[in-house]
Amino acid sequence: MKGKSASTRDDYLFSDQIGHLLRRVYQRHTALFQQFIPDSQLTAAQFVVLCSVRDNGASSLVDLVKSTVIDQATVRGVVDRLKQRELVQVDHDQQDRRKVVINLTPAGHELVRQMEPFAKQITEGTFGKLNPAERLALVFLLKKMLENDTGPADAGQGVARAP
Repeated sequence: MKGKSASTRDDYLFSDQIGHLLRRVYQRHTALFQQFIPDSQLTAAQFVVLCSVRDNGASSLVDLVKSTVIDQATVRGVVDRLKQRELVQVDHDQQDRRKVVINLTPAGHELVRQMEPFAKQITEGTFGKLNPAERLALVFLLKKMLENDTGPADAGQGVARAP
């Protein structure tokens, strides 16, 4: 509203808030992913799941939820689509037949290997004009913000609440 006083506007500018700024950076990152990744069928969530399985080895759905911080329903859909493309193999755990174990197929390993240079370009583009020291500081601070974070339930921890 144009009728608000300057002091009220200065108290809270949404455009200066961390959530808004993070969302804008994430939107840029997503646009860069779509621009640079040559496999038009590969989504950012699928790439993250592939990288997680590559880095951690055989993984359950729960393992993938924890490592990627993507909700279980979405991870299940991502794994199903990757399985359809024969990028992952899904087997039942030998000890617990209700549990599935996801592994990369040779095609999955190859796709991740091929996409890594593009992923590095995306990271470079996301950092924008930050110099090496600023990049290091940003990553350090983001990791610090996430220390001891176990997910959405922790979102309000340490935040003062109105009575």
